[in-house]
Amino acid sequence: MKKALLLCASHVAVLVAGIGLGIYALPILIAPAAPTGAEAAAASADAAYTGRFVRDLKGSDALHWGEGAVSVGRRHIVLDGRLAPGPDYKLYLSPAFVETEADFLRLKPQMRRVGDVRTFENFIVPVPDGIDVAQYKAVVVWCETFSQFITAASYQ
Repeated sequence: MKKALLLCASHVAVLVAGIGLGIYALPILIAPAAPTGAEAAAASADAAYTGRFVRDLKGSDALHWGEGAVSVGRRHIVLDGRLAPGPDYKLYLSPAFVETEADFLRLKPQMRRVGDVRTFENFIVPVPDGIDVAQYKAVVVWCETFSQFITAASYQ
């Protein structure tokens, strides 16, 4: 009986670990090719604002972080840096800098979703028509699937 319980527990542990690894690895496996540094530089050429993602925000942790230079322009928002891999990342413009999940949820009704973040090293996200980046102060990366704050940068 004891051996059967131990065997069952080990199988459940391996199953849970496999699911966790799959959730972490799948976005990496299906991500498109990241823009090169030259492509990111070209897309950020018309940027009116800049900011930085840093790893040590209150709401960031070992699995949820970003680092690098962010350029915000009328046509594109560009990261020259890296994000922790994860599923379903969205880029938002915020009227104020946020650094926790609670801050994000409080301000979400005033934010504008810009688009999907599909790469984890460098990204170029087009700014949709009708969004005036000058009306906002920060960019935020948020995981919709798990309602998880990833990172943010103030740009003005």
